Amino acid sequence: MIDQKATRIFGSTGRRVAAIGQGSWNIELSAADSAIVALQRGLDLGLTHIDTAEMYGSGASESLIAKAIAGRRDAVFLVSKVLPSNASRRGTLAACEKSLARLHTDRLDCYLLHWRGAHPLEETIAAFDTLLRAGKILSWGVSNFDVADLDQVAAIAGPGHPACNQVLYHLQERAIEHAVLPWCQEHGTAVVAYTPFGQSTTAFDARTKQGRVLADIAHAHQATTRQVALTFLLRSPNVFVIPKASNIDHVTENAATYALQLSDAELASIDAAFPRGKPPRGLPMI
Repeated sequence: MIDQKATRIFGSTGRRVAAIGQGSWNIELSAADSAIVALQRGLDLGLTHIDTAEMYGSGASESLIAKAIAGRRDAVFLVSKVLPSNASRRGTLAACEKSLARLHTDRLDCYLLHWRGAHPLEETIAAFDTLLRAGKILSWGVSNFDVADLDQVAAIAGPGHPACNQVLYHLQERAIEHAVLPWCQEHGTAVVAYTPFGQSTTAFDARTKQGRVLADIAHAHQATTRQVALTFLLRSPNVFVIPKASNIDHVTENAATYALQLSDAELASIDAAFPRGKPPRGLPMI
């Protein structure tokens, strides 16, 4: 059996962070009041890891999250990201200040480079170090980085960096398991899975072979297929998931995943139903 923990160590930060967090990509497209209520309900249920980015709604997501965490900032592990186009040394510093202002906070718990861009990593990392010294970020990481990119980060910044790598990871997209996940495990880097349910509903359709596997396991535990999917992704102790958090029912369902434990046989059944496939030529991302 696996022991499903509500919190786990977040990479090299040494901090315990909610394994299941709350994502906010396109959250600004939802009704603001209901999205804020959903985020706050998630906080009540222990989903205190909230992820956003300056790109999301051109800052609208950060502004919405500011309202949701008002008066509760200290309970939140707050993450945002800088766009590659802004990731020069000076641009990163300016982008962070704007994110802090929109989020109505004086610091980010982790600040990420959203994906690899044209600016040299040395410049971005130098800016991250400046922000660390100023206390405006408490750690930094990357997103959508393949192994070659991670090697470059480690060569520049040294051991313990990056704190995390946020990547596309769901049952139908397991490419990171070939090289990225092992690299992160070896180097003490947290893996944060975005879009953990994928963008297709076929995995959760009981009329399909894959869907039936999830449905049978869910039925045996009086759980939902989405809870089964999250539990499978979380079987590696350095993995975190950030499903979108704009719907209070979905947030409640996600939080209830903490009570679910799967046997080795059940994990093997899921593994067989959703094979990871061959090593990819490049890291998948959306």
